[in-house]
Amino acid sequence: MEKSSKPIKEHLQDFLDYCEVEKGLRDNTQENYKNYLQKFFNWLDQAKLSSLLPHQLTSDHIWAYRLYLSRTPSPATGKLLSKGTQNYYLIALRAFLGYFVAKDVLSLPPDKISLSKPDRGSKSIKFLSLDQIGKLLASIEPKDDISTRDRAILEAFFSTGLRIAELVSLNLEQFNSLKDKKDMELGVIGKGGKPRVVYFSERALNYIRKYLEIRNDVKHANQKALFINFRDKKDDADARLTPRSIERMVKKYALLSGVPIFTTPHTLRHSYATDLLNQGVDLRSIQEFLGHSNIATTQIYTHVTNKRLRDIHHQFHSDPDKNN
Repeated sequence: MEKSSKPIKEHLQDFLDYCEVEKGLRDNTQENYKNYLQKFFNWLDQAKLSSLLPHQLTSDHIWAYRLYLSRTPSPATGKLLSKGTQNYYLIALRAFLGYFVAKDVLSLPPDKISLSKPDRGSKSIKFLSLDQIGKLLASIEPKDDISTRDRAILEAFFSTGLRIAELVSLNLEQFNSLKDKKDMELGVIGKGGKPRVVYFSERALNYIRKYLEIRNDVKHANQKALFINFRDKKDDADARLTPRSIERMVKKYALLSGVPIFTTPHTLRHSYATDLLNQGVDLRSIQEFLGHSNIATTQIYTHVTNKRLRDIHHQFHSDPDKNN
């Protein structure tokens, strides 16, 4: 490792270039890093540390910066930053220090920056266990056009992690080549116009095929949408299901199956992500599956699995005293 003669602040553009070329990060992720690091640079200015070199950065500096984050109100709201928001700034700084490591520039190691624990009472994600997902899906017996459609929708949600707006936007033509496929990749445009690929399992595709056998009749031939309202009496009207109608449908089956009343389409998205993480999928891959622009957004799922791992440890790890 070599000492750099450039102050920390002057490495910003090199870091952003590294993110683009070597890390392959998208423009909006780079912009987020730039914005979050600007607060660190502001703190350096206020602390009269503008000329601080990478190798001169210490754990004491990081502690002082964390105090600054915890005591500085947001310009937008005037309220103190939540622990979750503080973590965004810390994650950006860790990435910045990771760049120094990659470039053999002597600096404080990234793992010297720990993240803040979430605020008590802060919003936590709600998800269903696999058993509860099974009960929810099994509560829909595909026996007519509506129940067949509803089963296909719920299977699609849990297979892909689609947002409700993304599922509503699906069109019939995207499934023209379904045939006997055992799985399927499909490009969707997500939040903020961000494209990504989602994956339909063989199980989900089987239920979508059953739905398409009903969906592809003469009466609905002119409808562009994949999932439609069969009760619409006007053949030429746009029968695409609305997000609200899907929310009501999910709530209905949640009540029928006895799963928690908080269940919504977004609960199924959370359940999808939590299941992947519990199966050992890394956080970066889950970020891609969900279409999150920032890894900090995906970080919320670690709180769920951290508790699960703790419970497993308590249940199964041996206590030497008990064997004496």
